[in-house]
Amino acid sequence: MKVSFVGVGRMGANMARRLHDRGFQVTAVYDLNRAVATSLAQEIGAAASQDLSEVTASADVIITVVSDDRAMREIFARDGDNLLVNAQGRLFINCATLSPGVHEEVQKLANKAGAETLEVCMASSITQAREGSLYLMCGGKKGAFRKAEPVLRELGSTVRFVGKTGEAAKVKALVNMVMNINTAGLAEGLGLGAALGLDLTMLREVFSQTGAASRVLQTDGEDMQNREHSCFFSAAHAAKDSGIALDLARSLGLELPLARATREQYDRMIAEGLGELDKSGVAELTFKDRHKHSGDHV
Repeated sequence: MKVSFVGVGRMGANMARRLHDRGFQVTAVYDLNRAVATSLAQEIGAAASQDLSEVTASADVIITVVSDDRAMREIFARDGDNLLVNAQGRLFINCATLSPGVHEEVQKLANKAGAETLEVCMASSITQAREGSLYLMCGGKKGAFRKAEPVLRELGSTVRFVGKTGEAAKVKALVNMVMNINTAGLAEGLGLGAALGLDLTMLREVFSQTGAASRVLQTDGEDMQNREHSCFFSAAHAAKDSGIALDLARSLGLELPLARATREQYDRMIAEGLGELDKSGVAELTFKDRHKHSGDHV
């Protein structure tokens, strides 16, 4: 089975490396950042394609890991060169966190071109992409899921079929919405603890043994304390994903005040030039002595 990739940033590149290590023939990679694509192509023996149609022509399965709805529409529906040129018989595995409706649009376009799609939403980190231990939530037709399974089992330790196209995107939006709320809440708790003069290492230990425990405490608590915000999941992506959940809620007439407040925090990070910090960087907004931001000390 020949596999190609569109979007080889932090996640996509490590997924490509993983499949290469596991014996898959990764034939082509494509990214708007040509230097990134060329470097990865040389590393794993793939072609650094300049055209999207070349990516499709070179593989049976095309994995896309793009940034947002606009980028997804661009690679599948732009005039001239796009992934659906001569796409008959191809399978597209779409891994970005997108609005559910965009996954549905892409499926219709692909089916019209004689191709199949599967949305595969990832609730995991860059490290897990490299190790093949991603948590994957899949939506689409069962036949496409079965066809994709040999690839997915090498990328994920958990591969879960959620339902029809769009359903996995809804679940992923909720996962990230709750994660973002937890992250912002933890930042406020540690920020208040610091202002009170409490030992934050002790406070984190108490949190971990009580009702304040969370997965975010494990992954981000020490980083918030030490101001270590190397990016695994950016504040900009956190804002985008909380926005997807809020749009879904709005369409149903639901008010989600915690999600809205969290989105405002991440929007504020973006406005202050901190959008490419890890989501743990929201602590820079909540600690009393950190409200003056500088690239030198963040």
